[in-house]
Amino acid sequence: MSIEWNIGYISYKRAMLTPDRTAIIFEDVPVTYRELNERANKAVHMLEKKGIRKGDRVALLLLNCVEFLETYLACAKIGAILVPLNWRLAGPELEYQLNNCSVRLLVFHDSFLGSVDLIRGKLKVEHDKFVFVKSGSTMPSGFELPRCPEWAEDYHELVQDQPPGEPEVTEPVGLDDPLAILYTSGVTGDPKGAVVSHLQTYFKNFQVGIYVDGCQEDIIIAQMPLFHSGGLFIVATPALCGGMTLIMRRGFDAEEFAEDIQRYKGTIVFALTTMWRMILDTGKLDSIDVSSVRCVVGGGERTPPSLFEELAKRNLFMQQGFGQTENSAMMLLPRNDIQRKLGSIGKPGFFTEIWIADGNGRRLPPGEIGEICAKGPTVMSGYWNMPEATARAISNGGVLHTGDLGYIDEEGYFYMVDRAKDMYRSGGENVYPAEIEKVLVTHPKVSMAAIIGVPDEKWGEAGMAFIVPAPNESLTENEVLEFLKDKVARYKYPASIKFMTELPLTATMKIRKAELKAKYGRA
Repeated sequence: MSIEWNIGYISYKRAMLTPDRTAIIFEDVPVTYRELNERANKAVHMLEKKGIRKGDRVALLLLNCVEFLETYLACAKIGAILVPLNWRLAGPELEYQLNNCSVRLLVFHDSFLGSVDLIRGKLKVEHDKFVFVKSGSTMPSGFELPRCPEWAEDYHELVQDQPPGEPEVTEPVGLDDPLAILYTSGVTGDPKGAVVSHLQTYFKNFQVGIYVDGCQEDIIIAQMPLFHSGGLFIVATPALCGGMTLIMRRGFDAEEFAEDIQRYKGTIVFALTTMWRMILDTGKLDSIDVSSVRCVVGGGERTPPSLFEELAKRNLFMQQGFGQTENSAMMLLPRNDIQRKLGSIGKPGFFTEIWIADGNGRRLPPGEIGEICAKGPTVMSGYWNMPEATARAISNGGVLHTGDLGYIDEEGYFYMVDRAKDMYRSGGENVYPAEIEKVLVTHPKVSMAAIIGVPDEKWGEAGMAFIVPAPNESLTENEVLEFLKDKVARYKYPASIKFMTELPLTATMKIRKAELKAKYGRA
């Protein structure tokens, strides 16, 4: 029997225990825990007046903002299921995700008005459940921010007159109930919605808290997007659960990030490898005081030793970790082992068991390469309405098959060798070539297409496309990139394109990507 409890208790309990502590400083404006809970309660009443009930899906297409977190907590309190959307996606990609889980209500920033308007006629979202949020972003001189369209309602007008008191929940929410659906692309090209429960999220809170040895006095500096499992479940939720103060901006700016460390005397800093490269390039770390920082958590893609060294020169010792949407924050490298175990992704977290398995599921000894497998209370419940995909990912006993290859050493430290099949990570984002390939082959001038990830100095990895033009046809790079416009997100565009007369094929006419990687993968 599921215990009646939910993630919404975080703001409720914090408002009781530490009401006057600062929960969030958003764009330099502080919000206390009492204020955050009252705002979440107003959002609950708004959602209920819009007819949202337990189990309904509520999607957020928002930049980082307080409204994101208060709506997240409000959904948790009434058992609605949050669907955070990657605002970098193109219209057709957003349409697929919104319809795949039958979203009933969509909250979106003015910045994305055009994208929503383009697809709203194709969505299952009910006509009276489009909610518009003013972002407060600055616009170039001569331009005005969009106003709320007639087919949507203004978020702040909807919540302003709602009562701030704790709502009476008519349908109890249990720890095993779904909290959120986070979409992650698959190697087949079809995005899958990873379902995360309230219980799994609480265990992630505990796991992250142990990793960073967190306390109420901690100041968290992190500008990862909240639509991402890292931003929402590794940073924001554990910070609020622990009564810490989260410094939040709408988006990432390298200079501002560095200045915030000094301005707010940050104690825990979260940043992906690509972000750290950009921060170092500004030179700001050489002119600010970082003595307050006691914990730096990073990674996200292959991290060169030189980056660890550059940060260490500035007394910033980055602990690399490993996780995925299906089971975030699986492991982290202890700080004392950064130099001794350079390149390791760490040891399993307190609430995660991880091992290396062969093709038959047998555990492998140290030094042997196999699949990274995991189990424990932080593993997702499964994929939304995809029982076959769930069965492939999670076997009997709740074992998650990550699809990533790695090995352990004699001391139990893990190392990654390769990622799930063809997936690569660019700037901390998963990119699955199949998604882009299936679009490319619809071009009338394209006969075959394949994409692999290759090392990239700025982004960690970037896509390299191999294209065979159709008979008697010729193509240019510009034609290819223009064709991808509005079909896939820009960060998925290949950084380089090589036109080929043929591609290496197997006997069953499948492209031999291993051969392409062997020849071009270290370029």
